[in-house]
This record gives sequence, structure tokens and C-alpha cells, in this order.
Amino acid sequence: MATKLWLAWALLLAAQTVSPASGPDEDVAKTLERQTQELLDAITTGSAAVWERLLDPRVSFTTEDGDLKSKRDMVGDIRPLPKTISGKITVTEFKATVHGDVAVATHVDDEHETFQGHALHCQYRTTDTWKKTPAGWRLIASQVLALRTDPAAITLTRAQMDELVGSYALAPELRYEIRRSGNVLTGQESGRKLDTLRAESRDVLFVPGRPRYRKVFRRDRDGQVVDFAERREAWDLVWVKAK
Repeated sequence: MATKLWLAWALLLAAQTVSPASGPDEDVAKTLERQTQELLDAITTGSAAVWERLLDPRVSFTTEDGDLKSKRDMVGDIRPLPKTISGKITVTEFKATVHGDVAVATHVDDEHETFQGHALHCQYRTTDTWKKTPAGWRLIASQVLALRTDPAAITLTRAQMDELVGSYALAPELRYEIRRSGNVLTGQESGRKLDTLRAESRDVLFVPGRPRYRKVFRRDRDGQVVDFAERREAWDLVWVKAK
């Protein structure tokens, strides 16, 4: 009898310690993912009322262009798309962490758009901060980053590649060597690993997987390459070709 009672007690404890199918954090995450999708759907349908409802009056919204906008700005920007533009934005990779009455969510917004008959595909990484209010969860801050991808590459002739081959210096002890092996250009900065280089245009190279950077080559009056500007957005580091 004692053994049976002990077994029943053990089973009862085990049943009480089994994790529920969904905890409070999971429930909040589902709510926030649904509300996030509502906001994105409202962009394409032009439903400003959704943004009016789900944004906190003091929301701080940083767009993918780096502009800081208020609730009034964001709600005012929501309007139906022109007939020549259509699209859909889908929430993916959604995660949320709850800290009491505040939750931080991150997600990738996958946008497919048709612009004047041309298909476009963009993705954005967004970090949102939500606050629980008597009316429900409301967005109090958001920051959007446009995810970059590599540009389309073109094929250079071997003669065009050879014009770019050489040793380039940023400082006396810092060089970047560009070499050609068959139909492939490679580059290597002093003390770093070898890069495979692709051409965006005749005088613009990039390293696959580093879409923020370009190597923009410049020529003299005779058409000879004299240096390249290593460009990140609008900032240049100029590497001068050794003579």
C-alpha cells in the first residue's frame, strides 16, 4: 500500500511540473506578431486607422532612411497605393522577449512589390518596443533597417581585369594587392584573408557578402587606373596605385 501511495504521489508531482502548451511570453508573442502583421497589411491597404489604434501617442519611429517620425507622421503617411503599385509585406522570423509590461520584438519584413509592372523584392530587419496598456499592447518605439544584398555582377574581359591588377597603398605599411587568376580577380589587404572580387561595372568591384562596400576605381586622362576609393555609403578611403 505504501508503494502505491508513493507512486500516486510521484505521478501527481510530475503532472504538476509539466510545462503548459504555451506560456505567458508565448501568448504575448503571438499577439504582437498578429498586431505587427496588421500594421504591415495596413501599409498596402492604406488603412491609417490601424496605425492610429496600435501606436502609442508618444511613439518614436525610425524609418529605414534614418528619419525619426512621430505618430502623426506615420499615420499621415498611410494612404492607399496608386493603381500602378501593388504589394504585400509578410512578417517572418518573429521573436519577442517580455519584460513585465514591456516587450521587445525583432522580425524580418519580407516585401514583394509590383511597381509599374516591374517586380521588386526587399527585406527589412525591424526592432519594436511594445508597452502593455489598459487598451492592450501599443507600439512605443520602432527602428527599421533595410537589409542589403549583393548587386548583380557583370563579366569583365581579362584585359579589363588586368587594368585593375596592382598594389594599392592606404598608408606606407598598409596595402591592398589585386591579382588575376584566370577569369577571377582576388584582393588581399595586408594581414587579412584573401577576398574574391566581383564587378558591378567596369570600374566598380565588390566583395560578395559585403554589400555596404564598393571599390570605385579612378583613372587619369590617359585612362590609366591611379587609385580606388573604398566606399561605404558616402565615405571613401582612397588607396593609391603603386607606380
